[in-house]
Amino acid sequence: MAKKRGVKNVKEREIPKAKELFMLLIGLFFLCLSLYTALSLVSYLFTWAEDQSIISISDPLTTIVPIENQGGKMGFYWANFLIKKLFGLGSFIFPLFFGAIALYALKIKKFNWVKLFYITIYGMIVLSLLLSYLLGFTSFQKWFGGDAGGSFANIVKGWLIAMVGFAGTGMIILLLFFVWLLLINRRVVAAIKSGFVSLFSFKLFKKRRRRREKLAKEPQEVQDKSLEAQDKAILESNESSGEAESVGGSEELESTIAEPTLEVIENLSQELPVGSLETNFDPRLDLPKYKPPTTDLLNDYKNKIYRVPIEELERNKQKIVKSLGHYKIGIEKIEAVPGPTVTLYQIVPTAGVRISQIKRLEDDIALSLAARGVRIIAPIPGTHMVGIEVANSKPSVVPMKLLLESSPFRSASFDLPVVIGRTISNEPMMFDLAKMPHLLVAGATGQGKSVGLNAIITSLLFTKHPSEMKMVLIDPKKVELSLYSKIENHFLAKLPDEEDAIITDTEKVIHTLKSLTKEMDNRYDLLKLASVRFIKEYNEKFLSRRLNPKKGHKYMHYIVVVIDEFADLLMTAGREIEEPIVRLAQLARAVGIHLVIATQRPTTNIITGLIKANFPARIAFRVISNIDSRTILETSGANQLVGRGDMLISVGGEITRVQCALVETSEVEKITNSIAEQQGYPTPYFLPEYSGEEESDAAIGAVDLTKRDALFDEAAQLVVQFQLASTSFIQRRMNLGYNRAGRIMDQLEAAGIVGPQEGSKGRVLLIQDGLSLEKLLRSLDN
Repeated sequence: MAKKRGVKNVKEREIPKAKELFMLLIGLFFLCLSLYTALSLVSYLFTWAEDQSIISISDPLTTIVPIENQGGKMGFYWANFLIKKLFGLGSFIFPLFFGAIALYALKIKKFNWVKLFYITIYGMIVLSLLLSYLLGFTSFQKWFGGDAGGSFANIVKGWLIAMVGFAGTGMIILLLFFVWLLLINRRVVAAIKSGFVSLFSFKLFKKRRRRREKLAKEPQEVQDKSLEAQDKAILESNESSGEAESVGGSEELESTIAEPTLEVIENLSQELPVGSLETNFDPRLDLPKYKPPTTDLLNDYKNKIYRVPIEELERNKQKIVKSLGHYKIGIEKIEAVPGPTVTLYQIVPTAGVRISQIKRLEDDIALSLAARGVRIIAPIPGTHMVGIEVANSKPSVVPMKLLLESSPFRSASFDLPVVIGRTISNEPMMFDLAKMPHLLVAGATGQGKSVGLNAIITSLLFTKHPSEMKMVLIDPKKVELSLYSKIENHFLAKLPDEEDAIITDTEKVIHTLKSLTKEMDNRYDLLKLASVRFIKEYNEKFLSRRLNPKKGHKYMHYIVVVIDEFADLLMTAGREIEEPIVRLAQLARAVGIHLVIATQRPTTNIITGLIKANFPARIAFRVISNIDSRTILETSGANQLVGRGDMLISVGGEITRVQCALVETSEVEKITNSIAEQQGYPTPYFLPEYSGEEESDAAIGAVDLTKRDALFDEAAQLVVQFQLASTSFIQRRMNLGYNRAGRIMDQLEAAGIVGPQEGSKGRVLLIQDGLSLEKLLRSLDN
């Protein structure tokens, strides 16, 4: 029974599905229709006169009379309708169109149906007009008894001639014809253009040849001087362009001098191929078929976009006027500027009113409006008005799709373009990350920080090619940035020996950051060799082939380092994390390395003075206290935000309130899948190798005190001063990682400052005073 059931299943699988059978029948039908139409049209051109006389005499519906057309009576009627009544000789596109349908249905070739349909209709119209214009006034039309373009073209041509004249009609038809060729394939237009260029080249070559023949009749001395002058001109051209070495050295130079005239003629008369040494270098040719994601992958959230009702605006206006009136503050003018989350009420107070009076009434206005998120801007920068921001009763979503499609963003010429949301006036908030140059993102848990990071990364993925930008993604929580692991061979960078492109382990984070400092130093060396100061100047030189790759030069792509939950890294690794970050923030801008760090703990021990000094651009989502707001922005306000993506952006000291664009997890998945499905590089971009500091010497043998840690002396003074020696004590007081603190403790033991570990007991201090410690440290130095 089992065997029979198996045979039955095989037979069932061999039977094509109903859809496949239907497509097969459709394909065969249109294949036959294509051949039948072509046969009928060709026969009609030669037999139309005989067939027409036979059919006009006989009754075509009842009398069986043989005719000459190979398609029979139906073929004659079909061809007569297409050629005489419609598009003339342009009707020969019909068989090609039917054939394309057959190829698609038979799964031989795929087509864009919308494009194919419109190109076919447009082509028949243009060809019928062109043929009617060229052949309609000759005896050719008598060949098949009608206008070469059919009745349609005859009518349109006559109208055009009456409107713009015979010459103008020809120009219009020729322009329409070239548009059709461009729609079919741009290479067709390029071929026509190259034909004109070749014709010009031939004339130029004949002119140069006559010049050489004339020179040949001159005495030998004159010829030698002429050739010498040509050789000198070529050598000067190569030296001035700086390309003599890059185009192949002395061997190619000799071949150029051997036939100078012919070489110069070819270079002048023909178009240079893409990627040749005479054209600019294009880094995108590494992945020429890569296409950025389309906005179709993103949601438009039409059902979540709301407008503030006029009634709400008027109600709030009256409440504001009434609240200020209680304190005898007059208002000359009040205007409302509604935004996606907050409405800005711009107030012009009467003369004599102090701004500080209005500022002190912030809580009273919030109470009268019964609204959260009331914030007073006194005054609005650059104006003589006071601003009162009031949260809308129903906030609106800001779709990332609409921001990416907005004309201001598409027309912006940024190196690292980012659009992150909409301002109160509903304008896209966009900036160039390359000019910021580093960004600090902070806010309480659940206020939109991760969505903000997704908006930044999404903006870059939609606008940059994999050859132009790489990202280093650091995610201690292991879940926020994991979706981007699919695009590691396109956009991500990591250490050569790492398995995961998303860095989550604290020790690997340290190695990665220190590897980035090595990358930075290497790039500065290249800038020095190229005699430039910034990455943009360097790349301009490299793209114009003024830098030789044989001397180590290469195209510098931007590197964006995104660190989520910076506070967690500082708690576990301390100074080992902060030191490379501060160094990168201080120096890496000029070589195209930019940092974006985020934290949900905006306290002074996390956002230190060094961090604030080197991160001038900051984004603050809603925080709990006024102190946290001042830690991030140097001013209050972030504690008055309404949450869910409501944020303040500080760039150059100017603060702007913005509603962050929404990018959900499902959208990120679609974007990364779209990129991952395309061809990428064989591997991610590998950062310079970093071996790390020495492993604990206790594990590999005796401690080498000649390779003491840089903080050894400071740790020794600390334990002697407090008379307390433990690894956790050093880690806590010096803000170090546990591994480094353990290595320092091993070195202190080897130096005789502390005793060995004795179970759970504390180590014994062998040095009791500072004077003895100084003597010991001097002896170690000697």
